[in-house]
Amino acid sequence: MAEGSANRSSDRRGRRQVVKFSFYRVDPAWRALPPDERERGKRAFREAVEAYADRLHVRSYSVVGMRGDVDFLLWQIGDRLDDIQALAADLLRTPLGPYLTMPHSYLAMTRRSAYLSPEESGRRLELHPTDSRYLFVYPFVKTRQWYALPLKERQAMMDEHIAVGRRYPSVKLNTTYSFGLDDQEFVVSFETDEPADFLDLVMELREARTSLYTLRDTPIFTCLAMPLREMLDSLGGVGEAASVAQGPSRGPREPVSVAQGPSPEAAGAWTRVGEVSEIESGSSRIVYYRGQQVALFNTGEKLYAIGNRCAHANGPLADGLVREGTVTCPYHESRFDLATGQPLSGPAARPVPVFRVRVEDGAIMLAPPEAGVPASPERPH
Repeated sequence: MAEGSANRSSDRRGRRQVVKFSFYRVDPAWRALPPDERERGKRAFREAVEAYADRLHVRSYSVVGMRGDVDFLLWQIGDRLDDIQALAADLLRTPLGPYLTMPHSYLAMTRRSAYLSPEESGRRLELHPTDSRYLFVYPFVKTRQWYALPLKERQAMMDEHIAVGRRYPSVKLNTTYSFGLDDQEFVVSFETDEPADFLDLVMELREARTSLYTLRDTPIFTCLAMPLREMLDSLGGVGEAASVAQGPSRGPREPVSVAQGPSPEAAGAWTRVGEVSEIESGSSRIVYYRGQQVALFNTGEKLYAIGNRCAHANGPLADGLVREGTVTCPYHESRFDLATGQPLSGPAARPVPVFRVRVEDGAIMLAPPEAGVPASPERPH
């Protein structure tokens, strides 16, 4: 995960992002406030976050019950440090602000890796969070002896390290860099729907030679993805217990992103995601709809749009084999119906989300399916 100087010049090419992990704790006195005061604070907090939808991608996570020193996480991804600072200041100005502290805070940026192929390394310049239920986050520092090793020796150890990670395709790694920006050197975050897979991955990495050069990789945070409203309700207080006790929906989860705007069920949910001319017959393409990663398929006769991440191990369905109205995941060969998202074979037991598709003047438009009605594919024009 460490970086040498090999790609310094290439870092100047391509967009790089600022990444912030803000872990907040709520003063217990807030829970004793009258319900209307708590609701006013939560509403103002949500509005403050939503005001940055055009500048920051913000995902919210509950840490309630996972650690004793923090209650929730805001994972922020953007282009400017100034926006990160401005959002934090606006949150402190809300009625909830006086009851908040930030026991842990990690600032980082994306950049190319010296240990991956140029193509794969280039993809690290932008983060694309998945819809995974769990996020594991920790700061990371290497020993100075690591940087004194020859690059060839470090590369060999990193090849072993990377090979271990690829044995766990259900766990997606995001590596960000803090050199000079914050106390740690890296902030690593892992997205998954299978916490046991993450545990097994970490245990196996302890046996890799790279572990000898780890100086610090704590504290570790286990975070549960929740929409902003649900996350705030998880903080407790009279009036919220009933809704939180029900837990999150077990179906496909709405991604936690202020960029998603109004509820998809609201009128005018159709959103332009690209042009028909950009996706040739027999090809696929990844687009983003209200913060969700969506795989578009042009079979030549119809356009289909489904969630890009396999319901089994987050495999990229856009890279899968399309045949007779189905797509097969390249990871473990789960096969899904393109029209309904239902799993037809393989290890996947849950459907993937499907979207309505239509074409307007050459533009591809997406909307969520009507309740209880499979999405209707559109004929390409």
